[in-house]
Amino acid sequence: MDRIYRIDDTGAVRHVIEQDGIVSLLDGDLFDGYRPGREIGRTDAAGALPRHLRILAPLVPSKIVAIGRNYREHAAETGKPVPTEPVIFIKPSTAVIGPGQPIRMPPGAGRVDHEAEIAVVIRRRASHVPRARAAEFILGITCSNDVTAREMQRRGVQFSHCKGYDTFAPLGPCIAVALDASALQVEAWVNGTRRQAGNSRDMIFPIDELVEYISSVMTLLPGDVISTGTPAGIAPLAPGDTVTIKVEGVGELTNPVVMGYEGPVNG
Repeated sequence: MDRIYRIDDTGAVRHVIEQDGIVSLLDGDLFDGYRPGREIGRTDAAGALPRHLRILAPLVPSKIVAIGRNYREHAAETGKPVPTEPVIFIKPSTAVIGPGQPIRMPPGAGRVDHEAEIAVVIRRRASHVPRARAAEFILGITCSNDVTAREMQRRGVQFSHCKGYDTFAPLGPCIAVALDASALQVEAWVNGTRRQAGNSRDMIFPIDELVEYISSVMTLLPGDVISTGTPAGIAPLAPGDTVTIKVEGVGELTNPVVMGYEGPVNG
């Protein structure tokens, strides 16, 4: 299985491929016919990339299409009914950050929650894709944290507001290509304590159905992301916390939590 990272190597930003511990530059088109190029290093015993390679968000999509209440237990904990069709909303590209970048809590927003999610990266332009062909349009899987200003959401403000703040869409650390996503474990850990645990087999609307439904509403472009919903266990974050999203077969996405903003954050 290929794991594709987007890295900053002393100022040069590009994609690399990790295959069986060998890290190579990505040659060709990420979405159409990429291949490993020159080897630039090896992973360490823990599977980490060489330290001089700073890992960024694996891509900056034109849009993130996120799914609400796609696990029954999460619907129950929010006091909302189980949906009869996918609940979709958009997170902007300006909300995207990568591993290690801070989630910045907006002053006055109140409670801000983590939401661990399995994210799907689109490979081909997708419009009105039948469910049976969904896999043809998927590049791979990554980790997503659908950070949410919960008090704002409960006041009835539209999802785009409470979920679209800068830094509210951590993605990464890589795109796992050819990963079977039918039964993947997804977890959220805060300060070393597990808060969320779920499995993609428990989704109300599985990934192929989501691709079919969303592409019937809007065209998905190469690099767009579908964030597939969160399991039960959402909980508030606080400045000083460290939150880690784990997706089986992908890796770990870790971000510190701070208060307020401090210049450009997109990476």
